[in-house]
Amino acid sequence: MSAEPVKVKALSPAKQRKAKFRVRLEKCLLSYNLILLISVDNVGSKQMQEVRGCIRGRGELLMGKNTMVRRTISDLGEKRPDLLLLLPKINGNLGFLFLNDGESLKEVRDMVTANVRPAAAKAGSNGQCDVIIPAGVTALDPGQTSFFQAMNIATKIIKGAIEIVTNVVLIKKGERVSSSAVALLAKMEIKPFSYGVIAEAVFENGSVYDSAVLDLTPDDLKNKFFKGLRHVAAVAMALHYPCAATVPHILINGFKQIAAIALEIDHCFPEMQRFKDFLDNPDAFKSAAPAAAAEAKAPEPEPEEEEEAPIGGGDIFGGDAGGGGDY
Repeated sequence: MSAEPVKVKALSPAKQRKAKFRVRLEKCLLSYNLILLISVDNVGSKQMQEVRGCIRGRGELLMGKNTMVRRTISDLGEKRPDLLLLLPKINGNLGFLFLNDGESLKEVRDMVTANVRPAAAKAGSNGQCDVIIPAGVTALDPGQTSFFQAMNIATKIIKGAIEIVTNVVLIKKGERVSSSAVALLAKMEIKPFSYGVIAEAVFENGSVYDSAVLDLTPDDLKNKFFKGLRHVAAVAMALHYPCAATVPHILINGFKQIAAIALEIDHCFPEMQRFKDFLDNPDAFKSAAPAAAAEAKAPEPEPEEEEEAPIGGGDIFGGDAGGGGDY
């Protein structure tokens, strides 16, 4: 008796899309070393198309469900453990911008985030910034005065139009936007917010950091390094612990003590001869300092003015003084 063929159940279209997405995500995660994590809240399809156009040839944009992304990254943890650092960042409407090696992260981030569109306020969303309605005449007719009264906004009627008496803080940053505020902004045709791609974090060769780090200049890094070095030196000096940061201070303080002892016992060595001369004859240094300062600030001599030759009294016909001109 022949065995019956095993029937393989075909995958549904949704599962096929998930399988294709997983394969594509795994390939990108294993191939790219530069990843820009972007947030796309309230970003329209046209903006996303423009973003894809900006990075064409420089990388790849991939969006997917967070559950599938977390599962894929967790499964790849054995092959590439540094990818597990991305798991805490997978929140909200997040996307992956995979970039080719050698691409400038800051340049791509600025190019992608520059695509911002003004948008009206939405009820229930959090305010991006403080929205202030300025005092002045509006384009609304007096029949809508009751609307302003319901929101406790002082108004008056000027030449058949509603005038707002004082500035009104309609929406505060971070607070939930009310439906009445949305209605008022719509009546006044004000779009206070703007939406676009936001760079959240960066994955670079196994390290994850905030995208704000890309704005640091070499001078900023140098100042932060020296600030930390000063803190290390201060702590080490307080603990009397010698290290590379405290060696210059220890040498300077040691020289001060040696110089003080040498002056006390009237002993001199070449390194402190200048200090001994100053203590023996301070007036010489006092007189030298003002002279040097005066020489540095001495004004340049003004050029001497040439003396003008005396003008002779010629006659009315151009003859010299004293001479009888021809008539």
